[in-house]
Amino acid sequence: MATSTARKGEALEQIARMADSELIQRYRRGLELVDARVFELSDEQLDMAFLPDAGVGNWPARVLIGHLADAEIAYTHRMRRAVAEDSPVVNAWDENAFVDAGLYAGGKHPIAGFIAVIHTMRRWTAEWLATLAPDQLQRRAMHETKGEVSVRTMLEYTTWHLEHHVAFLNAKICKFLGPAPEGGCCGGGGGGCGCAKK
Repeated sequence: MATSTARKGEALEQIARMADSELIQRYRRGLELVDARVFELSDEQLDMAFLPDAGVGNWPARVLIGHLADAEIAYTHRMRRAVAEDSPVVNAWDENAFVDAGLYAGGKHPIAGFIAVIHTMRRWTAEWLATLAPDQLQRRAMHETKGEVSVRTMLEYTTWHLEHHVAFLNAKICKFLGPAPEGGCCGGGGGGCGCAKK
């Protein structure tokens, strides 16, 4: 757990050092890291959970992709509120409650919808973020558990969040379908899946 937390901290620090325009581009391109073979997975594969020792995360791929779609909606809304309102209070959300409520339940929710939400939110939000002045990226919201956070900090976190989960998603895909052809599942883009051919 300590190693995982340290890796998260290092990744967030690296993202935090990026110039605003570079960060927005990285955020925008996040979905490009997903192995396109995700659409080749069967419903059974999409809904298979893993034990912790598998090293690919516990959630089934469908749940993971659904979670990413909801996270995009949540973070976009938080950032937009912080720019539009004076110090709005933004609520934490219980990601496990979404899973437990069956919002991503096996077989009922095609992943294409989730992927489309992520794609659309990233494109739309990146275009909007690129119009903001530097002082607007420093506008703040009050998160009920994390305290005061800037738009820039939220952008850094959501950029990391997608990349972090995509590494696990791609590792699941490689477990099912084997190493990705030519450059790995992220096309050599550094998604961290570990299944690229050497």
